Amino acid sequence: MYINITDSETGNNKGSSQQLVHYLEKENRATPEGHILKELWFNTTSGAIMPQEVRVRIDNNIARLGKNDAKFFLLNISPSQKEITYLKERFGNQGAEEKLKQYAVCVMNAYAHNFKRPGIKDSKDLLWYGKLERYRYYSFKDPQVVQGTLKAGDRKAGEQMHVQIIVSRKDISNKIKLSPMNNSRGNKKEHSARLGEFDRVAFKGSGEVIFDQMFGFTRLLKDTMNYALTMKNGSTEQKREIYLQDQLQSRFPNTEKQTFPDTAMDSFKGQRSELEELIDGIGSPASGLFDISSSSDPLIYENMEDHIMDFKKKRKKKRRPPGL
Repeated sequence: MYINITDSETGNNKGSSQQLVHYLEKENRATPEGHILKELWFNTTSGAIMPQEVRVRIDNNIARLGKNDAKFFLLNISPSQKEITYLKERFGNQGAEEKLKQYAVCVMNAYAHNFKRPGIKDSKDLLWYGKLERYRYYSFKDPQVVQGTLKAGDRKAGEQMHVQIIVSRKDISNKIKLSPMNNSRGNKKEHSARLGEFDRVAFKGSGEVIFDQMFGFTRLLKDTMNYALTMKNGSTEQKREIYLQDQLQSRFPNTEKQTFPDTAMDSFKGQRSELEELIDGIGSPASGLFDISSSSDPLIYENMEDHIMDFKKKRKKKRRPPGL
């Protein structure tokens, strides 16, 4: 599961959302006039929202924001081809689309929860609109277009269903500023009190947990964000550890994998040596999910905490007294 937060796919989020809303209507413009399958926008409370409402509501929810302040952000929720195939096999093509929209609502619940701000509990406290897209297209920057083998605008092959979400910088009451670009993670209290904490790594990691628990999806270690982060940023020892765990899981498919979240997180935090700093600074990707999805299984989190405590005890035994 790939979840990304950007300023805007059109490159400007300091003015009107009109350009971005227009861009995200591209598949509807390709649909013959009068066709009943035009894709409407959705949020927590409605699945049939017109683009005009999206633009007007987002553009008018900017109280006390300056000219150069971000007015909205774009979230890209892109399941892997394996995840899309799983949804379609289980729920059918149309059913898979509806399930992905329901999943997007849960992701926005996690988005709201991640700020840890009073009055911001779930997606109903946010002003946001989602748009399901079925295809992706080649751009002028893609190697195939540069080499002349394909044209810009051609559809990419394979399963490409995904959701794009425009979320306002201000909450739905137009009173509270919320920026997912804030990296304080609670370290700077005054800054966090004003803008809210937001841990993008934990947020993206929670997307995998929510998907797996909502749909009963079995995710291999090699398909997790933790594995990707470790192989990209980890030390040689960390890469070896998670690689061996992947090999073990390949031979024994029932091997538990939730006991290794700290490996990747430690890599992402700059390979800190102390697990205590890791826990204080970032937390596990699954933290806070108890009140996001009613289908959450507490045993997953209990096992994770047990592993962390065992790891801390081992680290303390290895410490040498100061001066030795």
